[in-house]
Amino acid sequence: MDAETLSRIQFAFTASFHFIYPPLSMGLGMMLVFFGVAYVRTKDPKWRQLAFFWTQIYGLIFAMGVATGIVQEFEFGTNWADYSRFVGNIFGSLLAAEGVFAFFLEGGFLGLMLFGGNRLGPRMWLGATCVVVFAAHFSALWIIMANSWMQTPDGYKLVTEGGTQQAQMTDFLEVMFTPSFIPHILHVWAAAWTSGAALVLSVSSYYILRNRHVDLAKSAFKIAMPFFALMAVTNLMFFGAQQAIEVTNNQPQKLATMEGLWEDDSCAPLYIVGWVNESEQTTKGIKIPCLLSFLAYQDFDATVEGLNSFPQDTWAPVNLVFQAYHFMFGLAMVFAAVGVIGAGLYYWKQKLFQWRWMLWVPVVMVVFTEAAIIAGWWTAEIGRQPWIVWEVLKTEDGVSPNLTSTMVWASLGMFVSLYSLLFVLFLFLLNNKIQKGPAPLEEMEEVPVTSLPDTFREIFGRRGARASGTGELPPGSETSEAAP
Repeated sequence: MDAETLSRIQFAFTASFHFIYPPLSMGLGMMLVFFGVAYVRTKDPKWRQLAFFWTQIYGLIFAMGVATGIVQEFEFGTNWADYSRFVGNIFGSLLAAEGVFAFFLEGGFLGLMLFGGNRLGPRMWLGATCVVVFAAHFSALWIIMANSWMQTPDGYKLVTEGGTQQAQMTDFLEVMFTPSFIPHILHVWAAAWTSGAALVLSVSSYYILRNRHVDLAKSAFKIAMPFFALMAVTNLMFFGAQQAIEVTNNQPQKLATMEGLWEDDSCAPLYIVGWVNESEQTTKGIKIPCLLSFLAYQDFDATVEGLNSFPQDTWAPVNLVFQAYHFMFGLAMVFAAVGVIGAGLYYWKQKLFQWRWMLWVPVVMVVFTEAAIIAGWWTAEIGRQPWIVWEVLKTEDGVSPNLTSTMVWASLGMFVSLYSLLFVLFLFLLNNKIQKGPAPLEEMEEVPVTSLPDTFREIFGRRGARASGTGELPPGSETSEAAP
């Protein structure tokens, strides 16, 4: 394989691996806010115990997200230098804003959230947590803003400098709010919230099945289950639908690829499952007649453009995009059904806990929410091919000119090895924390809280005693320990 193809594979691998963690951190962050609010309102210690437990897991997920996210910024320079040069004037401001306004804000308050739980009051800890969660969503906003510009570029002009063509920003607001941005960010946020709720439900179900921490697990269910149901249904019926309408309006070729539609059709079907034969230009499977026309244009008789209405050299890999999209769409329908049924069984005399076999569904659900998120990302990015910036710059024109296949093979092998080890370590640490479970609140609160004046008095008091040569602490010191 050539350097371009290998670079595509490498970036897809590293980005897919990274994309496991930011949605989980945003979704789990929302759960932490809910637990903190519940404790402030009720003063029931179980909510504080849950908050402390899930904060530890949040820290682990956040660390993995940071470690794997930095890699992609370097790949822009090593593998995609011509692309970086082309979009630098646009992406420079967006990615800088993400670092300055979001990442530093998140990192600044993260320490208070992770280590200040037993030192800060409940309200101050909740405030720090809210800032961290806001910053995580704010960070995603800038990243999605940059990606949305690649999907529907706006607010720029093409200029030639030094013999190379570049995109130069002409209107910052148009760059920020491209036509695909709002549907895209809402869809991503809702998917992240669904994933975070699924993680809490998964661990809580496991505890109930193992008859451990049952009261805490049932309390977590009280918040996570209705939130999961709400987000799953809303994302399927509203946010996902709005994203599809945006693709219809701005990237009709991608819509045809997602549904394996070859010819213009005035009553275009929506496939539930199927298979695309690209050589014969056929799509076979289970379909609902005219539903695609209705979802795209709110008219059962509306004409949807097929792939043959576009130049063949601009087609994306049709079957790959078709399968990724329908995998995501199928799982979204499953999530909505599980959420509604699960919430109904929970509120109907808590039948969900009586029918223990039903609890195995939430246990594995978090894996599928992550798989659906990655499949959605694949749909958006592979469906954009062969364009790296839609109808402006092709992917083949964005690769670094001096890159060789040997270089990329070496780096790809290194990433696969390191990321495999990193993922095993993550699973080990996550499983270790889950197996230990929430510690008793007394143990987590036992770290003494020393006031700042007392701390300084103790430090300088001991130094004064040592300096005087007496070995005795000055009068008024609150401790009788000998100076070290």
